[in-house]
Amino acid sequence: MTTSMLDAGLGTLGQLETFQAGTEGATTNAIFGSDGKRWRRQESANYKRNLLHLTRLYRGTIEGDRRATVAFQEAMSRSDFTNLFGDIIDRQLLAAYQTRPVQWPSYAKRGRVRDFRSVKRFTLDGGEGVLNQVKELAPYKVRSVTDAAYEYAVAKYGDQIAVSWETMVNDDLDALTELPTRLGNAARRTEEKFAAQLFSGSAGPNSTFFSTANRNVINSTVIGSTVVANPELNVSGLQQAMQVLGQQKDTDGGPIYVEGVTLVVPPALEVAANNIINATEILAATGGGPGTGNDQLRVTNWMRNRVSVVVNPWLPIVNTTSGNTAWYVFANPNVGRPAMELGFLIGHETPELWVKSPNAMRVGGGPVAPEEGDFEHDAIQYRVRMVLGGTLMDPKSSVASTGLKA
Repeated sequence: MTTSMLDAGLGTLGQLETFQAGTEGATTNAIFGSDGKRWRRQESANYKRNLLHLTRLYRGTIEGDRRATVAFQEAMSRSDFTNLFGDIIDRQLLAAYQTRPVQWPSYAKRGRVRDFRSVKRFTLDGGEGVLNQVKELAPYKVRSVTDAAYEYAVAKYGDQIAVSWETMVNDDLDALTELPTRLGNAARRTEEKFAAQLFSGSAGPNSTFFSTANRNVINSTVIGSTVVANPELNVSGLQQAMQVLGQQKDTDGGPIYVEGVTLVVPPALEVAANNIINATEILAATGGGPGTGNDQLRVTNWMRNRVSVVVNPWLPIVNTTSGNTAWYVFANPNVGRPAMELGFLIGHETPELWVKSPNAMRVGGGPVAPEEGDFEHDAIQYRVRMVLGGTLMDPKSSVASTGLKA
C-alpha cells in the first residue's frame, strides 16, 4: 500500500458530511480533527490496510455501487472496523495533575553551598543595646557580643524511569513524551515537601521550634491571660499572631522590627485566609468600645499591605494531627534573620534532567537517537537529580497556631 493510495482513500472519506454507526453519528472532523483525538500515519500496516479497505467500500457506496453498499454496512458491524474507529474517536490522553509553582521562597531563605560537607550559618548577637550614660572621667562599660551557628548539609535526591523501545513505538497518544516533565514536577514536589517538613510534623507544628520558651506560639503566657491559646484563623487570631511576632526581643532586650509577613495555610484555610487579607474594611473593637454597638471601629484593612498568603497543600499530608487547622506566620526571609533556609549545591541549583545516551552505533555509521534505546535491551532511560538541604534557624521570625482553640 502506498502513501498516495492512502491519501486517495482519505480524500474519498472526507466527502461525506456524516455517517451513522449504530445509534451514534460522527463527522469526519470529529474523527480526524484535533481536541485530543489524533490519527497518525505511523500506525501498523494492518491498521492502514483496514482503513484503505473501508474507504474503498465507502467510495463505492456514494457512487451507487449496491454491492459496495452492502459490504460497507457489513464492515461497519465487524469488530475490526469497530476497533479501528474506536481507536480514533475514543482514545485520548487525560491531562496530568496540575502542579503548583515552588512557593517556599516566600517564607524561607535560599542558600548556596559548595559541596556535600556540613555548612554553618553564623549569627552575631549583642552590642546593639541602648548606650549607657558615661559620667565625667568614668570608664566606658564593656558590652559583650555572642555568636552562634546553624548547621546543615545537602543531600542528593533523584529517580529514573525506564521504558522499552516497543513501548515508545506503541505510544500513539504521545503520553511518554511527558516523562521528563513528570520527573521535573517530582523534583518540584520534593522541594515543597522538604520545606514543609522542616517546620511541621505528624503531630503538628515543630514543637522544638514553636514553643513557649521561644515565645512564638499564641498562648496566655505570651501576651496576657485574655488571649486564647492556639486560636483559629480569623481576624482576631491573626491579630494575636502579629502581636506575638511584634513582641519578640533581641539579646539586648531591644525590639525586632518586622515589615512584611507571609501567612502559610493548608488548602482548608485558603478561603478564610484570602477573605481576611482581601477584605476592604474590618469592624474592630480593639482600640474602641467593648465590641458591639456604636463604639465599634470601622477601619481599612491594614493587613492587605503587610500580609501575603501562601497555600501549602503539603501541610495536611505532613501534619496528620492538625494539618487542616494549623497556620503559620513567617517574617520576610530576605529582610533580617530568616526562620529557615533551604540550600542548594552551587552549579546544581535546579533539577537536572537526563536521558541515557544509547551505547550503540548503526552499521555504516550515523548517530543514534536516545529514543532508539540502548544496545543490549532497547531500553530508554530518563533520570532526574537534585541536591538540597536545609534547617530551621531563628524562631523569633515565625509564629504558629494549631488552630485547635483551647
